[in-house]
This record gives sequence, C-alpha cells and structure tokens, in this order.
Amino acid sequence: MKIRRPLYTSVVLVSALALTSGCGLIPGSGSEKRTVKIWLMQESVSQDFLDRFTKAYEKEHPSVKLQFSFHSWTGIGKKVTSALEGKNTPDVIEVGNTQVAQYAESDALVDLTLEAVRDLGSEDWLEGLAEPGNINGSQFGIPWYAANRVVVYNKDIFKDAGVDKFPKTREEWVDLSQQLNTDGTQGIYLPGQDWYTLAGFIWDEGGDLAVENAGDWEGRLHTEEALRAMEFYKELQAQGKGPKDSDEQKPPLVDVFAKGNIAQIIATPGTAAVIEKNNPQLKGKLGYFTIPGKTADKAGAVFTGGSDLIIPEKADQRSAAIEVVKEMAGERWQTELARTMNYVPNKKALAHVIKGQESAAAMAAGAAAEGSKATPNTVRWAEVEVDNPIKPFMTKVLLGGDAERAGKEASDRISSILAP
Repeated sequence: MKIRRPLYTSVVLVSALALTSGCGLIPGSGSEKRTVKIWLMQESVSQDFLDRFTKAYEKEHPSVKLQFSFHSWTGIGKKVTSALEGKNTPDVIEVGNTQVAQYAESDALVDLTLEAVRDLGSEDWLEGLAEPGNINGSQFGIPWYAANRVVVYNKDIFKDAGVDKFPKTREEWVDLSQQLNTDGTQGIYLPGQDWYTLAGFIWDEGGDLAVENAGDWEGRLHTEEALRAMEFYKELQAQGKGPKDSDEQKPPLVDVFAKGNIAQIIATPGTAAVIEKNNPQLKGKLGYFTIPGKTADKAGAVFTGGSDLIIPEKADQRSAAIEVVKEMAGERWQTELARTMNYVPNKKALAHVIKGQESAAAMAAGAAAEGSKATPNTVRWAEVEVDNPIKPFMTKVLLGGDAERAGKEASDRISSILAP
C-alpha cells in the first residue's frame, strides 16, 4: 500500500460509502451482552474519568460491557502490530497520532471515513490530529486529544524583572528573552537540537520538513522558508546557555529548569509536574503562554502531538467498537476529557471548554494556529527520526556554519531515507 498525502473525502464519496459499506458498521439489535476491549496508554486518562465514562456508556448501552487495559508506550509498536495480525486483538486501540500511517499500511485497520464525516464533524478537527490518520482520503485514525508545546515560565523571575505581559510576536519574544538574560538568569533555555520547536518555526514561514512530489518525498530544509526559521531559532537560542550540540534529553530539560535560574523553556505543560517534583519550591510558580507567531494576530505554529483511536479489522466487536469510538471522540466526552486531563480537545470549536485553564488554553491556541500539524505523513518518517539529519543541521548553523549547505545536506539525507 503506497501512503500518499491525505486528500479530504468529498460528501459524494461519503454518500457512496454509506450505500456500499454498511455491512458490519451498524450494531446488531440482539440482546446478547458484548464486551468491547479497549487498549489505552498508561496515564492517558485518570481512573476517575474512565469510571465516569464507563458508568455512563454502559447505562446508555446495556448490551455492552467496556473492558479497559493500560499499556506502556515503550515497545507498543510491536504489540500493536501483533494485535493487528490477529493475536489477542482488542477492539479499540489508542495510538500516537503520527503512528497511524504505519499501521494503516498493512490494510489492517477499519476505514472510519463515514463516521468521521457523518457523525463526528471531521471538518473541524485539529489538522495535526486529523491529517496523520487520513490515508489516501480515508480516515483510519479518529482524533482523541492533543498536547503540544507552549512556553513554560518562572513567575518569580518574570515578576522580579518587571514583566507583566506576554509577548505577542517573535520579535517581542526575543526582546523579552534578552531582557531576562542576565548574569544570574538565562532568558530562555533552548537546546540546539530541539527540532520539534524548529518545525513550528518552519511552518510559520510557510515551509515544511519534507513534501511529496509526484509520489516521491523530498527534504525541504534548504529552502528559504526553513533557513529563515533556523535564523530565528539561532537568535532565540542565543538568549540563554542551552547546548548547541544536543537536544532536550541531554541533559534533561526538566532537570535544568528545576534549578530555578531559567526564565523560560519550550515544553508541554505536563513537564511542570516533573519540575515541581524535582524542586518543590517551584510549586505554584510556573506559568504558561502560547508560542508567539510572526505577527500579533496569529499564534505560532507548533508540532501537534496526541492520540488517535483505531479499530483493527480483526476486532471481534467491530460494530460495537465503532459506537464506543464515536462516543469517546464526540463533543460530550471530549469536553469532559479536556477539563479533567487539561488536554486540547479534538475540535477547534471546543477550545472554549478549557477557558480558564492556563496550560490547556495555551496549548489549544497553538494547536489551532495556522500551520500547526504533525510530522510529514509517510510511514518512513519514523526512520528519519532514527537517523535524524535535522539535528546536525541545526548544530552546524548554531556553530556558524554555512546554513544553506547544511540545509541541503540534511534535505538530501531526508529524501534518501524517504525514498521507496
């Protein structure tokens, strides 16, 4: 199966699907109790949320019993692949949004295009969640929730510096970081190889990491857009002492920020809990704001991570599983999930449900920003991340190397990896 860039399905196609593929999609009317087995990732949701959902769903669907189990992200790829082949197959699986393409390649997933358009209002889904699950115009992954990077800041440092408002543009952000960058404080700690953050800047410029051209994928780090983004990254990175030759894992970003002498980092809000655990004195002193864009009227684009829900072709309770997914991804439980877990809901129109939740609201604005999305939608992208030529490209530029040459080298390497 050749994976191509998503094409959004027309209403005509959906109508045809409704007429030709109804078999197995409508739950049976029998009274026999059915158990729907659902795999979720560890810590994706709280037990309280799960209990509420289960109680409500089983009350409204007395012939269905929900059976949830939690699984570690570590090694999940092999486990899901085995399940799709028919070994201890669950009925619903939570997967990372960028993983859907590799599972869909095996033709082992149920096509949920009809449900996406007819029942779930897919036209309003966040692009970064919806696009990775849409393969050749068919929706195999149903967006469940999003989580993306924001600016996490130290409230005490901002207060001591007399900062009482957040930057609205990149230029203001650099000026602020410069103001905060003193002898005792780093204005921002930005590792030199944080390529997810760079991706957002590239999308803001109208560029991309890679694009598909006549069926072939080509790296795009040598383009004017990518080079402008890298130049901004270099300017921002200079407002602190982040290493130019490593990423946010070496040393761990949370450990560095927990020392208390850094004004800002770029991270998901979930890192706050780890930071506060490492340094309890920072509890209640961390704030969040959306990554600024090029102009004040637009938030900065960000890599949109999160989870999609898939249904294996070999699921025993396929029709019942579809109904469960529709409920999990529908507005009622999307609202509950967002409020309970501080997640970004799957629709732009639902952003208002997390109003007043500082971290979630900051994420939602970024996830809904023009240009925000996931990595290029090809099954081979995982191989790019293993070799990851983006990282040495960034380091070469930060160390004063020829940006265009480094970008071309990285682009050629990406094209080579993505070649069929």
